Amino acid sequence: SPEVGILIPRFTAGFTNRVTSVVSFTCGEYVPDLPPPCSSNIYCHGDLLHTIQMEQIYHDSKEFVDMKMRYPANKVLSSFEELMKNGSHRNREKLEHFLNEMFEPAGSEFEEWDPSDWKTHPQFLNDIKDPDFREWCKKLNDLWKFLGRKMKNDVRDNPELYSIIYVPHPVIVPGGRFREFYYWDSYWIVRGLLLSEMYTTVRGMLANFLSIVETYGLIPNGGRIYYTMRSQPPMLIPMMKSYLDVTSDTEFLKSSIDILEQEFVFWMTNHTVEVEKDGKKYTLGRYKDSSSGPRPESYREDFSTAQQFSTNEEKENYYSELKAAAESGWDFSSRWFIVNATNKGSLINLKTRYIIPVDLNSILYWNAKLLSEFYKELKMPEKSNYYRDIADKWLEAVTAVLWHDEVGAWLDYDIMNDVKRDYFYPTNISPLWTGCYDGRINIGKVLKYLQKTKITQNLGGIPTTVEHTGEQWDYPNAWPPLQYIMIMSLNNTNDPWAQQLAFDLSEKWVRSNYKAYNETSAMFEKYDATIPGGHGGGGEYEVQLGFGWTNGVVMELLHQYGHRLTLRDKFNEEEDIRTNMAAAPLVVCRAGDDHYTGACCHIRSRMYRVRSVVVNCLQNFYLL
Repeated sequence: SPEVGILIPRFTAGFTNRVTSVVSFTCGEYVPDLPPPCSSNIYCHGDLLHTIQMEQIYHDSKEFVDMKMRYPANKVLSSFEELMKNGSHRNREKLEHFLNEMFEPAGSEFEEWDPSDWKTHPQFLNDIKDPDFREWCKKLNDLWKFLGRKMKNDVRDNPELYSIIYVPHPVIVPGGRFREFYYWDSYWIVRGLLLSEMYTTVRGMLANFLSIVETYGLIPNGGRIYYTMRSQPPMLIPMMKSYLDVTSDTEFLKSSIDILEQEFVFWMTNHTVEVEKDGKKYTLGRYKDSSSGPRPESYREDFSTAQQFSTNEEKENYYSELKAAAESGWDFSSRWFIVNATNKGSLINLKTRYIIPVDLNSILYWNAKLLSEFYKELKMPEKSNYYRDIADKWLEAVTAVLWHDEVGAWLDYDIMNDVKRDYFYPTNISPLWTGCYDGRINIGKVLKYLQKTKITQNLGGIPTTVEHTGEQWDYPNAWPPLQYIMIMSLNNTNDPWAQQLAFDLSEKWVRSNYKAYNETSAMFEKYDATIPGGHGGGGEYEVQLGFGWTNGVVMELLHQYGHRLTLRDKFNEEEDIRTNMAAAPLVVCRAGDDHYTGACCHIRSRMYRVRSVVVNCLQNFYLL
């Protein structure tokens, strides 16, 4: 394994002295005596957890670890020890009786909540041209009440009886089995809530995150104690930016800035590695986990799969890779597989800790840039300049290590084999979303790259990868946040061809989501890229309904493009374009040699905009 270094910034009070130290370690090496995911020997480790989860009392492993204890932990453990002594733990009926006696059903930590800032008709609905889309979006606005949660005071007063992390303000949850907040989901939820003018709710959610950083030093993957040793893509600072853009609440920023900085320092301290390229060393981020054992919420699945390994060291490394992949939000995907420097293999070939992801580093750049802007707003020039320097260095590193001019895209980097990972992911263009690129990047090459991948041929959205593995973050699943990242990446370029492609992708996604909702009255966690309106599948659990980030993304796209989006294709010419398509000569519109669009063509000397479905069919007959 290659040796890499973690760059650890050390800050003194007042931020006057800054020293960077390098801690060397062998990437991926087994570290004995790591702590469990949390200290609870009921929810995070121990014989009780192992017995309940392996007996498969509940279909979903998450069910048990979300249940509240009726009694203090010592009484629950004593009762379990009695079961163990007489062998009753092997009797399923007695085990179920024990659970019913000692635990309350999952979800008992919440009470009804009616958000005071919810509005029946937020202003942005008026800008949605299509009446069907407008009515649908109004129903999505209604869903915030369905997805809202407020914790009972008992969680605050008796936190030791719960796995949920107490927060003082109500939250909007994703939905389905995801009963608590999730970190990166919340970015798209917040974007939707701001469009719904629910500013008090958003401020409360941000305040919750800030209080959690104060307590744990990070924002966990989700709002449970078993998530507290891993995070998710760092979106707190971008969430704050979204809130400030709408409210100009500078006083809230002023009271929060130290904690925002603390979370960024967590990522700089615990998630960075040094990568050498062309004789120069760069610092970049990656996902990792430093706890032992299976994920409590997927204990049975992790433990069972780990039996394919022969040593405890191999098993613990596997558990760490699983949790690092979960930290990425992409759990699970061939994106994190490494076999002979390729993305082939299966779940046992996870090597998340050895991969430098494009999107994470784009987001870390964004965090540093936004911190610089925040400090400038607060008239703290020294810190503003410091974080501007970090952002500049991150941009340099992302460009030097991850951008590939010959490919026309940014690519993840494999530090195990020192090779680029030339595989399609929507995140390959995410630096365009966060602004992590400079004038040397040719947008035309990015468009040619997307054309070569043929991913726009899918009728239901952009697939997560082109690999068929059965994992939920692989083909054919299409995920809302990745559609958003790709669409906003293209739209942010100010290139007319890229922006037209962004609109076409948005149209395809919104129509697909509408079709699914019209047929099922549900918004799904993920969709099928190959079937308009089809929901996704695969992974460790059934497809979930709700759904927080799905609603937020659709609302954002309808806000961005609602003045143009319709349910039906309409052409400027009275003549139906399809009647002339077969016999007409085709000339592709270009804007220079480096641009490919597929967005328009000349037919009988007249210009028409061709829907992506038609263009995709033509690709079988013409060289576009």
